[in-house]
Amino acid sequence: MTDTTTAGHPAEHTLLVVEDDATINQALSDRLVAEGFAVVRAFDGPGAVTAFTEHRPDLVLLDVMLPGFDGLEVCRRIQAERPVPVMMLTARVEETDVLVGLGVGADDYVTKPFRMREVVARVRALLRRVERAAELANTPEAILSLGDLHLDRGARRVRIGDLEVHLAPLEFDLLAALAAEPGVVHTREQLMAGVWGWADARGTRTLDSHVKSLRAKIGAERVRTVHGVGYALEV
Repeated sequence: MTDTTTAGHPAEHTLLVVEDDATINQALSDRLVAEGFAVVRAFDGPGAVTAFTEHRPDLVLLDVMLPGFDGLEVCRRIQAERPVPVMMLTARVEETDVLVGLGVGADDYVTKPFRMREVVARVRALLRRVERAAELANTPEAILSLGDLHLDRGARRVRIGDLEVHLAPLEFDLLAALAAEPGVVHTREQLMAGVWGWADARGTRTLDSHVKSLRAKIGAERVRTVHGVGYALEV
């Protein structure tokens, strides 16, 4: 089941809200509409995939536990169809759960119960990231080669030697931020502000989870931890 809601005027972005709890779904959708977004709603896994195909949203807010099939499977299917920012809504933020989500293309996690203001802020930050990436794709700096590591920021592709490495959207953006200044230590605050667009990231483990996932894909030795400060890309 799906439905669509707008504030009665053209919206710049369309969001897909997938949540089987009707009360949470309605409250979240109402707030997003009030913030100027067009909202498509779905309440189960199959409905989410159908709505994604029909409405082509700019961002998906996706509950992990859904009827039909779960949010991880939804994320896997929609990312295979068309890359899109995905924010997972979950009652669990164990590191293993986060890493599984990142592996199928999720960008961010919000823990229930959540504050509407925080969700809206993170949605706007994710959308800004996508816009910045599109702008970067048209610049001469779009391609970086650091030893055997090659980044094409326009095509959003990564190779190590002749082997292509598949990264989730925010994993790619994190690597691109580090690769822009190889060897330079980026503080946690700089990375959260530059990649995620968050002014205040205290108390979140999002960066750590993305670094761990990135290391698993490009090699742990490539991302150096400077304890108490941040991270640097080694070349």
